[in-house]
Amino acid sequence: MKISKIYIPAFLLLISFKVFATPATVYFNGDILTMEGDKPQYVEAVVVKGEKIAYTGNLQDALNQAGPNPNMQDLKGRTLLPSFIDAWGHFTLIAQNTLGVNLGYFSKKPPHTTQELIGRLKAEAKPFNGWIIGAEYADAFLTDGPLTIEQLDQAFPNQPVFVNNISTITGIVNTAGLKKLGFTKDTKVTQGMLPVDPKTGKLTGVLIGEPNFIATAKVFGKFSRNLTMETYRKAERIYASNGFTTAQSYQTTVEDINNMRQAADSKQIKINLIALPTYDVVDQLLASNPKYPFGVYANGKGGFKVAGIMVSTDGAPQLKLAYFSKPYADTTGFPKDWRGLDAGSQDLVDRYAKLAYEKNIQYYGYSNGDGGIDIALSAIAKAIRETGITEDRRTTIAHSFFVRNDQLDQYKNNKVIAQFMPNHIWMYGDVYKKILGDERANNMVPMAWAKAKGLNAGIHNDTPSSGPSALFTIWTAVNRQTYGGQTLGADQRTDAYTALRGFTAFPAFMYKEEASKGSVTAGKFADLVVLDRNPLKVDPMEIKDIQVVKTIKNGKDLYVRAQ
Repeated sequence: MKISKIYIPAFLLLISFKVFATPATVYFNGDILTMEGDKPQYVEAVVVKGEKIAYTGNLQDALNQAGPNPNMQDLKGRTLLPSFIDAWGHFTLIAQNTLGVNLGYFSKKPPHTTQELIGRLKAEAKPFNGWIIGAEYADAFLTDGPLTIEQLDQAFPNQPVFVNNISTITGIVNTAGLKKLGFTKDTKVTQGMLPVDPKTGKLTGVLIGEPNFIATAKVFGKFSRNLTMETYRKAERIYASNGFTTAQSYQTTVEDINNMRQAADSKQIKINLIALPTYDVVDQLLASNPKYPFGVYANGKGGFKVAGIMVSTDGAPQLKLAYFSKPYADTTGFPKDWRGLDAGSQDLVDRYAKLAYEKNIQYYGYSNGDGGIDIALSAIAKAIRETGITEDRRTTIAHSFFVRNDQLDQYKNNKVIAQFMPNHIWMYGDVYKKILGDERANNMVPMAWAKAKGLNAGIHNDTPSSGPSALFTIWTAVNRQTYGGQTLGADQRTDAYTALRGFTAFPAFMYKEEASKGSVTAGKFADLVVLDRNPLKVDPMEIKDIQVVKTIKNGKDLYVRAQ
């Protein structure tokens, strides 16, 4: 019988050749930390094929698994582990802030005085939308006190200037800026304030709460989709250079969601983007689509998704806006027995907690003081009772700064994840000792209590409310050192491995992605980071100085540090 020739189109041959010709990659000769389990585990080698990890184990078996001509990646004694996952932050704000000058403590040239700060604005700022813009400013790190409107007016008598605080809740403008914004002493403010100097009777230029949010929107204004994508790419570079391959943006608007989706779908951004809208935006999404796909990536395996619903119960503790069950120790500037600001009524929080459980939308609380946490926990418990749903929904309360020991028992009973932000210890620990007293300050971010109870507890940066380095945050969690050099609550220190899990395995679990990321495990995506030293083997005080050498997303280099 004559066998006829089979015709295979050239483009199929090309595709087949590319698939089979792409060699596997073998990582070896370093500390390969898998992040699997409660204790550190190491393997000798890792094989990556395509987007995923194909094998972990000894080198000889890795070479057998890799196939012919593998790409051998000698770690040269460096440390390989799963890349970092951003569990709570502002990707869109970081992107927006690239249009101004980074004045943060984590910038390349952090200012130490007001004159250094003004000097950087003069030297580096390029007017945008008619404004000189500075971001991530923190007066606590300036040796000569906070920036004043008089200083800004002297340096910029006619040019509007806006300097946003690292908290993103407050900021300061000069007189030209007040005029451009239309702010006067008669401007009505419902949430926040425009402080007046009692000596001059004039506005101080300081913007607190609502005025700062209004100013931020007006200063940056609306800009083109192309410029938006450009700022996203700059933000991605910041994340990747710090070892992150997943970034979150909370308090996202519908416009933010659309932009983030387009950035991921068009492959302009390679890291995973996760949006977390507030309850009012969730209402809009459900109104347009009652079966809106929360918690699901657009392409099924990565890219972009909307995680769930965010509900706040109070404000920033360093500004005395966190809500407590007992008054602040120092109530200067506030009424006697001031306990903070209850940002959400119990009825409102109850309603959206129940909505989250009824519609299987992951609930993300934002609570700082123990009083704000009480509101969130009460709503969650009520939602569970009324819906009868007891399965683990990965309900999360972010920050949880001043959670009490007894409240952590409620976290465990109702399967609530604590998402801690240790950097506040370093940034504001000295302030908290003064305004809250030693006991509450020493037990803030109680990672030791959480670990003792077997709780899932992640950690985050809330960038740009603190720096983007995961290693710095891990250093803070391990050492609990304040900006002033004191140790705050030594009993609440955690170990480096637990802190590392807070940026890897724990947030993967929180996002319901533990099957695909968070550890170096065969079958998971090859989202990896290479560090120049092992955080588990250096002096704990050196952890913050460890450098990211390489960040790998889906098996491909996303960032490589210049040598």
